[in-house]
Amino acid sequence: MYAVVAGGGKVGANITRSLVRMGHEVTLVEQRRDRFELLEAELGPVVLLGDATEIHVLELAGIARPPQIILAVTGDDEDNIVISQIAKERYGVPKAIARVNDPRNQPHFDILGITQTVCATSGLLGLVEHEVPEHGLVKLLELRGEGLELVELHVHADAPAAGKRVAGIALPDGAKLVSVMRNGVGEIVRDETVIRPGDQVVAILKPGLEDRLRRAVVG
Repeated sequence: MYAVVAGGGKVGANITRSLVRMGHEVTLVEQRRDRFELLEAELGPVVLLGDATEIHVLELAGIARPPQIILAVTGDDEDNIVISQIAKERYGVPKAIARVNDPRNQPHFDILGITQTVCATSGLLGLVEHEVPEHGLVKLLELRGEGLELVELHVHADAPAAGKRVAGIALPDGAKLVSVMRNGVGEIVRDETVIRPGDQVVAILKPGLEDRLRRAVVG
């Protein structure tokens, strides 16, 4: 695989190291000279000095081949959007993964069709919510390209779904229970599965149905 990594901070540098160890061909683009010199001393000619938002720099990195994947992981969300768009729309790169530094900028990535994104802030918040769930529902994963998301529901003793078979729960259209974790053991949900207090239930649903799903399962 050939990959282009834009941004030589901790994220970009670690991704590049991993790709090189796995035997993939990679070019890392970094615009800060001090950082570039350190990375070049460590990684050699796979590191390129330049601004990855500039077309001639991307072409030096081999964007016209094109690579199978580009990872836009700079510390600037606007740069990551520009890099991803140039790669996909001008050079036909099949896959672009972008770093979202500020979760408030996520809608801009979505509107522009950059659906494969990674946000450390949102990920960490998700882990915190998993340990201390608010209102019994935690978002696990957004499948933006498919218009779906995965959520986890924590069932308490007084929850509307407690003691009911899945087939008897009035779920909103566009939501489906897919698995249940009980006493550390997971199983696929079936119509005859009975939801019990203490269960952690995973559901797939269309965005916007979270409140309706929460009311139906955990109240």
